[in-house]
Amino acid sequence: MELKHTKITVMGLAKTGVASARFLAQQGARVTATDMRDETALAGVLAELAGLDIRFVLGRHDEADFTATDLVVVSPGVPQEHPLLRKATETGVTVVSEIELASRFITAPLVAITGTNGKTTTTTLVGELFQANGFSTYVGGNIGDPLIDLPASGETVERVAAEISSFQLEWISSFRPKVAALLNITEDHLDRYQGYQEYINAKLRIFENQTADDFAVVNRDDELVWQAAQSLKAQLFPFSRKHELTEGMFWREGELVYRHNGHELCFPTADFRLQGVHNLENIMAALACTLLLGCQHDTSLELLNHFEALHHRMEFVREVAGVRYFEDSKATNVGSVAKALESFENITLIAGGKDKGGSYAPLAELVQQRVRHLVLIGEAAERMQQELGGFAATHRSQTLEEAVQLCASLTAPGDVVLLSPACSSFDMFKDYEERAQRFIAVVKGL
Repeated sequence: MELKHTKITVMGLAKTGVASARFLAQQGARVTATDMRDETALAGVLAELAGLDIRFVLGRHDEADFTATDLVVVSPGVPQEHPLLRKATETGVTVVSEIELASRFITAPLVAITGTNGKTTTTTLVGELFQANGFSTYVGGNIGDPLIDLPASGETVERVAAEISSFQLEWISSFRPKVAALLNITEDHLDRYQGYQEYINAKLRIFENQTADDFAVVNRDDELVWQAAQSLKAQLFPFSRKHELTEGMFWREGELVYRHNGHELCFPTADFRLQGVHNLENIMAALACTLLLGCQHDTSLELLNHFEALHHRMEFVREVAGVRYFEDSKATNVGSVAKALESFENITLIAGGKDKGGSYAPLAELVQQRVRHLVLIGEAAERMQQELGGFAATHRSQTLEEAVQLCASLTAPGDVVLLSPACSSFDMFKDYEERAQRFIAVVKGL
């Protein structure tokens, strides 16, 4: 793809936009970077891009930058139906996401991982497995550094692991992973998409350009995923906690089993540091992706026996008066909370926050079976109480601090207090990390 002297508009100067603008300018493109924020708000970004030949249009977007250009690179935070993106496509201008741009300059085998839940843990684990097996590896995408930073660096690597969100897949055209993994699909981001099916369709685009030479790693136990997988062109490689598979990765008592082309490898799970049924699925997916691309049994098993949970995903905080406290602030949707609830019994659950538009009803059965006390916070508390309040003793708290104190008084020794909100954090906190840190601080102060 020739970039020199090409007119390119970069829309949105968040992380991927900044990285894209830098790369394009370094390649000799005539770059216009545009953002609705002004110079004051973007002072740090402007300093970061100082010295590069970039034209900035800030505090507004000009239509001409979208219709009289060769290419638009759009940040994932910009909705697909933005009027100026529609204008661009109507006038024949190509619109691409940053991952589409990056993929045109990446030659190493790419493992791309998507799903509603588990993406970050699985992607991190894929990167660690590749590195432990001696492959020089770049890990990026929706986790850590933008994918475009790899071609920008000029570095040559042997493997690439990328976490990919539905937003990033909206503007792909030739993006083609050697291995694409779909971990699960549950309702999420319905504040962005017009309906659940539109969100599902965005996720499935990860397989769009694969051929029979590629692999699709899919969750056999997620009926929606499995049904969609039947029409894929890539070689299907399922993973399952519930079914024994003739080809794929599955769990049987005390071990994970990998079967491929008549060969079988077994991975005892007794010493795995990652706990919880959701992590068993994440490990199976990561192993499938990496074993298909040359990783070895012994080295991979050794890595798995030492790999620990990422922050804010089912993280053990401490035990107080016989009660164990777990922080799962990254669980911002129903599917993620379901996995957490499946991992414990006798739970006092703290949930709530900014409502994302989906139903909480799918949690009803698990709440009834496993939750003794439901402590609700934030904007979504009223609707959560309506949908789930009849299945456990339900309480309301005005703040997270108040909720933790209430949990300490309600929960019996031997039981678990779990922060797993099923909502985003923006009604009360800057982000899910701040929510996590506040929870940890209160628990440590008990």
